[in-house]
Amino acid sequence: MAAEAELKMSHDVVVPSGHAKKRIGDHDAATTATFDPSAPPPFTISEIRAAIPSHCWFKNPWRSLAYVLRDVFLVLSLLALALHFDSWFFWPLYWPLQGTMFWALFVLGHDCGHGSFSNNRKLNNFVGHILHSAILVPYHGWRISHKTHHQNHGHVENDESWVPMTEKLYKSQSRKTRILRFTVPFPILAFPIYLWRRSPGKEGSHFNPNSKLFSPRDRKDVTTSTLCWLAMASLILYLIFTMGPTQVLKLYGVPYAIFVMWLDAVTYLHHHGYKQKLPWYRGKEWSYLRGGLTTVDRDYGWINNIHHDIGTHVIHHLFPQIPHYHLIEATKAARPVLGRYYREPEKSGPVPVHLIQNLIDSLRQDHYVSDSGDIVFYQTDLDLHEHSRTKSQ
Repeated sequence: MAAEAELKMSHDVVVPSGHAKKRIGDHDAATTATFDPSAPPPFTISEIRAAIPSHCWFKNPWRSLAYVLRDVFLVLSLLALALHFDSWFFWPLYWPLQGTMFWALFVLGHDCGHGSFSNNRKLNNFVGHILHSAILVPYHGWRISHKTHHQNHGHVENDESWVPMTEKLYKSQSRKTRILRFTVPFPILAFPIYLWRRSPGKEGSHFNPNSKLFSPRDRKDVTTSTLCWLAMASLILYLIFTMGPTQVLKLYGVPYAIFVMWLDAVTYLHHHGYKQKLPWYRGKEWSYLRGGLTTVDRDYGWINNIHHDIGTHVIHHLFPQIPHYHLIEATKAARPVLGRYYREPEKSGPVPVHLIQNLIDSLRQDHYVSDSGDIVFYQTDLDLHEHSRTKSQ
């Protein structure tokens, strides 16, 4: 009864009575007009896996390295053009293009961390360190916390990325903190802070090998990644003294900020902002499958190929070992099994401007979840919602 009462507090969701304890027995029940995304799915993760062609699991290191060479070539070409033109006519073109390419490098490093880049761990770690250190991301520190996110996605307490605040934690934050956390652009500039301090209510740092994020066996890896990060930071500091802070800001600083915006916006939208509110779980209601099914695919238009189809996110979350170049095919094969648990992404134009409104709307409405209940949905702080609505007018 507590779970059912909690569900009735959520917004914009039709909840069948008594669903929290009742398993849907067939696909017809999952395709009713009042589809409940929190109901236990009528399929298993093994059934999804069986629907995916076997070749989708094959990792081709040469193909993966070809994507790295492509992206590095584009990054260096843009850098050469910027140094050649060095004019305010070119900078506004350079910044979003280079920032997007930084984001593409991050996605490939992310694949290294998952082991979907190749079956060779040494190759994965070597390439991952180069790609992530170049954009000031501690490879192993982030890899380990991201693995925690995948293993616990959708769990209120145990998830790691964009974890919802409970009502008690939310109300303990100052009004200024709440406004900053839920008002664009501040949330999409949060990644560097997250690396240093994690999310509200969680302790630790991605740079500290003794952090609560890591086990004792991780300490050597985390130390290595932190040293690589420091080497890159030292290089940037050296360039500031030799080239001048303004030039480094234009060549690296602004693209880095745009990369951070990409990372925060994309990771947020893969787990929030769908037109129907999606559940978060606790206790025995949580499972790896149910948590993974609350992720959302997104269409980024022509940028899909540039950032390696990271918008094909549901299958990636369930099976992170699948290489990015097989995700589209794997998703198409799995969709008949997933049924309405798969949410078709809204089609994008050449530039995914439609996602901006999804992001803003979610930040206005998705503020906290209840302190209790095994199935909960985001609730809205009406005072903060009114503040953001008034500010936008």
